[in-house]
Amino acid sequence: MDWPHDPDGDEGSEGMRKYGMAIIAKKVDEEGDFPLSAAEFVDEHGDEPIRINHQRVVSMAEIFEYVEAEEFDDIVDMHRKVGDAMRRGDFWDYHPVGADPEIKHA
Repeated sequence: MDWPHDPDGDEGSEGMRKYGMAIIAKKVDEEGDFPLSAAEFVDEHGDEPIRINHQRVVSMAEIFEYVEAEEFDDIVDMHRKVGDAMRRGDFWDYHPVGADPEIKHA
């Protein structure tokens, strides 16, 4: 897929050093962006690549298809709601407990 920037460059996953939520979180200003509209965030960043693991890259919009919130109150609220969405959408590789407790490294 043609991404607007390299998923593994500094604008993406910093050379494959950061994955998933770490990439999403670096796109917001913890002090100035909240409350944050989920729709506006997707409008601005939806086509950007998010590296899920060493093999898989998806768009921000794909992840946000599973976000049920319309707005995030703060960075912690965003982490919780996007994290839940990533689990629902099977974008979360590490499950220390649950139906499939196999350890999967990022």
